[in-house]
Order: sequence, then C-alpha cells, then structure tokens
Amino acid sequence: MNVDISDGGIQGEVPTWFWNLTSQIRFLNLSHNQFVGEVPNISPPTIEYGNPWLMYLGSNNFSGPLPQISTIVTELDLSDNSFSKGLSNLLCEAKNRSYKLEILNLEGNDLSEEIPDCWMNWPELRVLILRDNNLIGGIPKSIEYLGNLRSLDFRRNRLNGSFPSSLGNCTKLHKIDLAENEFIGQLPSWLGMSFPNMIILSLRSNKFDGELPQELCHLKDLQILDLANNAFVGIIPRCIGNFSAMVKGNMSQYDTILAMVNVDDLNCSVYMGGLIESATVTTKGNTYQYDTILRLFTSMDLSSNNLSGDIPISLTRLAGLRSFNFSKNNLTGRIPNGIGDMKVLESVDLSENQLYGQIPQSFSSLSTLSFLNLSDNNLSGMIPLSTQLQSFDPTNFQGNKLCGLPLLVNCSSGGKVPNVEYEEDESDKDEVDWFYISMAIGFALSFWSVCGSFLLKRSWRHAYFRFLDRSWEMLIAKAPIC
Repeated sequence: MNVDISDGGIQGEVPTWFWNLTSQIRFLNLSHNQFVGEVPNISPPTIEYGNPWLMYLGSNNFSGPLPQISTIVTELDLSDNSFSKGLSNLLCEAKNRSYKLEILNLEGNDLSEEIPDCWMNWPELRVLILRDNNLIGGIPKSIEYLGNLRSLDFRRNRLNGSFPSSLGNCTKLHKIDLAENEFIGQLPSWLGMSFPNMIILSLRSNKFDGELPQELCHLKDLQILDLANNAFVGIIPRCIGNFSAMVKGNMSQYDTILAMVNVDDLNCSVYMGGLIESATVTTKGNTYQYDTILRLFTSMDLSSNNLSGDIPISLTRLAGLRSFNFSKNNLTGRIPNGIGDMKVLESVDLSENQLYGQIPQSFSSLSTLSFLNLSDNNLSGMIPLSTQLQSFDPTNFQGNKLCGLPLLVNCSSGGKVPNVEYEEDESDKDEVDWFYISMAIGFALSFWSVCGSFLLKRSWRHAYFRFLDRSWEMLIAKAPIC
C-alpha cells in the first residue's frame, strides 16, 4: 500500500488507527503539512516486502522523542519538525539487529544530548543528515562501522573535539559537512588520503588550527572546499592546482552526491521525499544552498584565517573554478596574472590582505565575473578597463592606491583625487554671493528711485500724500456702522 498526502495543508494529530496501518504501508509520505503530536514506534510489516519501505514525515510540527522504526525501513525523513531529546530511542533501543536504513534525515529539529555510540546496527546507511540541531559532544567511534556512508552532514550543532578519526574508515564518503560547530585541533594528513571520491568538504566556522596539510591536494574530485573562519596558519598549499574537478569545471562521473546510491533500487525516492542532496556555499557575499547542481558549481573558500605568503600560481590552473574567497588573511605578493584565464569565474574576494602591485590586465577578460572585492590591500595603478570592473561598487576597491573608474581618482593627476567637491563648493559660494549682491543693488536702486523723487520734487510728494488721504477716507466711508 502506498499513501501520499504530502502538501495537503492538513492540520492536527494523526489518528491512532492510521498509525496502526503503517505495518501495511510500503510508501508513506505525510511531508509538508501541519501535523502535530508524537509519532509512535513504527511496527514491522505483516508481509515481508521485497521493495524498499519509505517514510517521509518531514516539514510538519511533530514533537516528542524520535520513534523506533522497523528494521526494513530504507528511507526515513523526519526533518524540520520539533522532535526533542536525543537519538538513543531511535538508534540504540533495538540491539543486535541489522537495519536496512540507507537514508536518515533528522535536520532541523530540537535534538540535544550527545550522539550515541551505537552505529554498528546501521551498516547500510549511506546518507546521514543531523544538521541544524543542538547536539553536543564528539563524534562517536562506532561511526567507523558505516562503511557505505556517502554523505555526512552535521552542520550547525554544538559538536566539539578534534577531527574524528572514526571517519577514516568511511572511505566512500563524498561529502563531509561539519561546519558551524566547535571542533578544534589540526586537520590530519589522512584526510586527503582516505576519501578518493570526496566532492564536498566544509569545515567552516570551527576552531581548527595549524597548517593546511599538503595531502588535501589528493582530493582530485573535490568541487567545494570551505575552510573559512578558522585559525589556520602557514601558506596555501602550492598543489591546489591538482583539484582535477575544479580544472574541468564539471563532474562527468558524479552528477550529484547521491550518484553512488542505487537510484533504481530506491525507486527514485531520493527526490520523492525531499531528500535531494544539497551544498551550502558562501559566495558573492551571501550564503546559498545549491541543490542537484554539483556537476556545475565549484568553489574554494579559505577566508578569515591567518594564512600568509603569496597566492599560488597553480590556482590559475583551476579553469573550472567559479568562486574563490581568500579574504581576511595575511596574504602578500602580487595577484597572479593568470587569473584572467579562469574564464568561468563569477566571484573573487581578496579583500583585507596585504597584496601589492597592479590588478592584472587579464581581469578585463573575465566576462562572467559578477562579484569582485579587492579592498583594503596595497594595490596600486590603474583599474583595468572592462564592462564588469567599472560596474562594481567603488567600495570594492577602496583602501588601496588605485585610480580610474569606478573610483573618482584620476590616473592622469598622479593618483590624486580630483577636488571636484571643493570646486563645486567654491562655485556655489560665488553664485550665492553674487545673488545677494545683485539683490542688494536692485533694492537700493528701487528704493532711492522712488524715495529720492519724493525728496527732490515737492509736487510729487504732495500728490502722493493726497492720494493716501483720499484712499483712507473712501475706506472709512464704505465700512459698516455697528
């Protein structure tokens, strides 16, 4: 039996009799409604189905503890609800059983406590999403039993500890997102050696430190690398040009993170329940969430660290790179000339460093560039002429010794800002002075031309006063008598 009442605008609690029918339902989709209340434990089916058993309860207002599920459920989506407490009721109650669950999405709930150490019961798990909760503690050792895991997303929790060594056994991982937690310490060298198919690595906004390991360059298929807002030091590895996927600009082998999930076996349910894999990327000064476009988008973000040295020339080999952000570091040296050969670049941020020299003339050929920030460096010379560069906000070039549009700095004046505002003020001042002077002269001439005539010619003076007297008498005569 298949039941799909998603996006129905239905409110209230799900009746008990309906939950009792779940043992007969192979496909259940209640997502994107306004259901409330607790979800009871899901009973095993009365008939052993050969096909996957799929449950999508996401985007409702369900609350209470997580339910226990049958061992044959293959996909479970409880995302964007109000489930609370921890994960133990779901993961650890039924011991010594082997579950068939492949996709587990618990994103956007109120889950707290530590992640329990009982993952050995879930060997088939391929996609694990726990992002946007309040989980604490470290990542447990039993994660190493998830040998089939492709995607791990723990973003925006309160997890801590060093980079989990238990992930070293999950060699099929394509995505690791531990961003916006409280992890500390150095990145292990095996990180670049253990995941030959890694596509997305996001560790931003943690407390990682130390130098970036050279072994990261072994991640040939990497398309999105986000290490921003940590405390990394040292130089940018010279081998970053080895990221083959960023050279090609697309992934012919993996169109999405879930490409290695057997979609035929899952009856294309990856899309039916809203479990479309996504990547959260900060680019062009904003944060975006991209869905199912991983073969098209490539990004590198090393901003807000303590990296030093120059920008490796090998960066310019990444002809398929669409966005890179090295801002808020201590980088020195010149901007590599070859950046202009990166023809699909859409966003470049090198602000708040100590870069010097001129902006490479090749920047004028970046026809796809829609965001550029070079502010607060030691750059000098003329801004290259192009349609894109002159259209950017002048603040994106401030804090340098640059000249030319869009800045109001005239290169022909030796790099000095034309005092346009001052000249306008002087001109305005002159105009205002002459205006009042002309008014004064006009008033004086008019006054003395009239009054002077009265003083010099007695007959005019007498006629004028007689006119005033007659006018006053006529006004009195016409006034009503009370």
